[in-house]
Amino acid sequence: MILNAITWNVSPEIFKLGPLSIRYYGVLFALGFLIGYYILEKMFKTEKLPLPWLDKLFIYVMVATVIGARLGHVFFYGWDYYSQHPGEIIKVWQGGLASHGGAIGIVIAIYLFSKKISKRSPVWILDRMVVAVALAAAFIRLGNLMNSEIVGITTEVPWAFRFLRADVDNPDMPRHPSQLYEAICYLIIFVVLFLSYWKTNIKEKQGYLFGLFLTGVFTARFFIEYVKENQEAFEEGMTLNMGQILSIPFVLVGLFYIFRKKKVIKSY
Repeated sequence: MILNAITWNVSPEIFKLGPLSIRYYGVLFALGFLIGYYILEKMFKTEKLPLPWLDKLFIYVMVATVIGARLGHVFFYGWDYYSQHPGEIIKVWQGGLASHGGAIGIVIAIYLFSKKISKRSPVWILDRMVVAVALAAAFIRLGNLMNSEIVGITTEVPWAFRFLRADVDNPDMPRHPSQLYEAICYLIIFVVLFLSYWKTNIKEKQGYLFGLFLTGVFTARFFIEYVKENQEAFEEGMTLNMGQILSIPFVLVGLFYIFRKKKVIKSY
């Protein structure tokens, strides 16, 4: 057995004020959106776009992310339970968010925003939005690390973690820090998207940055799932787990937008 694994016993709470608990996950979630807001603000100013759009865009996206991620968890991972306990669905503060559901929620939010506010193609907006979303995704996975959740399978790699607070069998066994793997991948994807937007003219090919985001994020997610503990019992024995199955359509859509030849400009 590996002897030098990192022992991870960090409390998910930063501090408490009476009944109010300030947690790392919430702070990192908010920080990801705040930095993303700043990045998009710079884009809007550079392209001389109306700044009031930005405030409305973030309201749409933040609400859709939470609702989509929660419903994704409910329907993709926990329907057997939530169908019998529907009142539990609204208890987001107890945990249970799915990134695939969050991604679907964001796409729906962008569609509604483009139709009601900007009158520009949803894909045009997504090309800019995904730069910020990639960074927010990295922060969210760091929040999962602080919560000792979404842990990896047991391993003997020298950088293994012992997640003593994880809700798994034998939490003292060294495991892959799968949250860090995803956070690092998403951070790299953010850097690629950020530099592609600011240092090249690739954003002129509508849909390319959106496609690059989908392909990069969900390809990384697909392969990292191999070193993660399954999220639900029903995934045991499956050739591909639910996270991998849900990632495949996103990768295919991403490849479509990367390799399509025509730039589609649609307005409402």
